[in-house]
Amino acid sequence: MLTRYALRVLHRHRAIVDQCQRRHLLPTAAIARPFPPTAGHTARRRRYSSISSVDVAERTKRLLDAKAESGLTYDDLSSALGVTNTYAAQLLLGQAKLSNDTARKLQEALPSASAEDIREMQNAYPMRSFDEEILKEPNVYRTYEAVTHYGESIKSIINEQCGDGIMSAIDFYCDVGATTGKHGEKRVVITFNGKFLPHIEQKAEDNTAKSPRG
Repeated sequence: MLTRYALRVLHRHRAIVDQCQRRHLLPTAAIARPFPPTAGHTARRRRYSSISSVDVAERTKRLLDAKAESGLTYDDLSSALGVTNTYAAQLLLGQAKLSNDTARKLQEALPSASAEDIREMQNAYPMRSFDEEILKEPNVYRTYEAVTHYGESIKSIINEQCGDGIMSAIDFYCDVGATTGKHGEKRVVITFNGKFLPHIEQKAEDNTAKSPRG
């Protein structure tokens, strides 16, 4: 039986594949089997794709079981792998690609994880996206709300300090921690550390692609 986490991953990957197929980024018939309906989802015609959300969800469940069996927290896993705690979670949830060097460390940290799962994490290119249903989860929604509420102010300060551009979410580090407030309350600290990417002036002389205008 799939856990709540695994079902969330399954639903997310189904939504990703549907979006890609609507945009013609994935073929309507390819290698993997069609997605079967699950609890809470009405049966409908499923398209084929090269991504099996069922396989990803089942692998995620096995990895989370291995983490639970090890007794390690995400902070412990972060230290063992040499990555941020958020990236450690992304690896287990199928949202990041496992490097060869980190694979060895992960196998040592989670000895009950199968070699086949570890190998698949190294070989597969993950679909990095999310199911819109996750925005209904209060913890995620409040984080999203905080970013959108402060968004214009954040943009203004980035522009003031760095110039005209954006923060990368690819050359990017995210770390989650907790601290204690002045009244003894537990408080959440989320750090985003992304490379600044300036918008460029599109000078014709710097464009290495041939113009379609001749």
